[in-house]
Amino acid sequence: MIPLAERTAKYCQRKRNMPSDKAILLPGLQTYQEREAALLAPYAMRSGDSAGRKYVEPEHPYRGPFQRDRDRILHCSAYRRLSGKMQVFTGEMGDYHRTRLTHTQEVASIARTIGRALQLNEDLIEALALFHDIGHPPFGHAGEDALDECLQGEGGFSHNEHALTIAEEIDVRYHGFPGLNLTREVLDGQGVRADKQNPGLKPLLEVQLVDAADSITYDAHDTDDAVKLGLLSLDELAEVPLTREMLRRVNDRFSGLSPRVLRLMLVHELIDYQVSDVLRRCGQYLATAGLQTAQQARLAPFLIGPSEPVAVQKAELERLLYDRVYRHPDIIRVREQAQSRLRKMFAGYVRQPELLPKGYRTRSESVGLKRSVGEFIAGMTDRYCNEQYERHFSS
Repeated sequence: MIPLAERTAKYCQRKRNMPSDKAILLPGLQTYQEREAALLAPYAMRSGDSAGRKYVEPEHPYRGPFQRDRDRILHCSAYRRLSGKMQVFTGEMGDYHRTRLTHTQEVASIARTIGRALQLNEDLIEALALFHDIGHPPFGHAGEDALDECLQGEGGFSHNEHALTIAEEIDVRYHGFPGLNLTREVLDGQGVRADKQNPGLKPLLEVQLVDAADSITYDAHDTDDAVKLGLLSLDELAEVPLTREMLRRVNDRFSGLSPRVLRLMLVHELIDYQVSDVLRRCGQYLATAGLQTAQQARLAPFLIGPSEPVAVQKAELERLLYDRVYRHPDIIRVREQAQSRLRKMFAGYVRQPELLPKGYRTRSESVGLKRSVGEFIAGMTDRYCNEQYERHFSS
């Protein structure tokens, strides 16, 4: 057997477009291909099978392509701005609740937990999770609906599609190509989110898993935030079977809990219950299906997600959250105010394109003024959006 140091040296020499004198000798270091061979199931997506990037780049000596995607997403400006974008609740209601960034981090954590247990590619999962909401405009889905309305006749607006535009065109951080130049697998995974109604799309298991983790995450944290902010009580949550059962489990194990600790334990239980359900259902299938490649897995008549009974329970909880939380008068007030401001801002920037930053004025020459205005607004944080409204359009 060839010694690891020698294999590593030869591996570095093979890098595309990398001269041999730039190869890095890393004695004793396991390559990402070796690590994946040891850890991943046959049905997982392997880095060596990636379709690559639109713009060919030299490979990295110790970071795999999906690790590099994760890092590019993590360091891009659109990702950082997620910290200033509301998930459901506005900053007027306090500073406890989730932002779009903390939601994204929770999705990544839960997705990696499931992915590790199922022996899927954690690097790809994390990149997909960190990327999945990067295209959200200010003020959550209210902002998305307003921009979609403003851009009717121009193709509308979808945060999932806008994420692809950011990654491929807008967020330029590297010399020699536009955007982040992510791998085809990450871009295609986001493309599935942008076209969920297309039954012909067959996503990788890692893509399916991030969608499942997203659902688990927002069920749990919207419940937590709503109770913390006084929009929903624990007694109201007990009206639906899923949270009633979780409260029973907590109370069976502990007695005399304060409302605060009971709320936190409920959230822990909700996450653990749903993750365990996904692992039982999917682990059993994957262990017996005989899938030998990621391509076989994506074509299988199976999707990663909850069991049917838990899916029904989740739907009941989500209806309660919709009726009592998302349609709460305080949330509706913020939503309507935000949408009114965004509509007025959109019309104002179209009338006065000189107010746009130079980069978006230039971009308007290729994508049209209205699309460029929509993209500029979509990139704003909630705070910056309010500041620009007061500065230019409040009178």
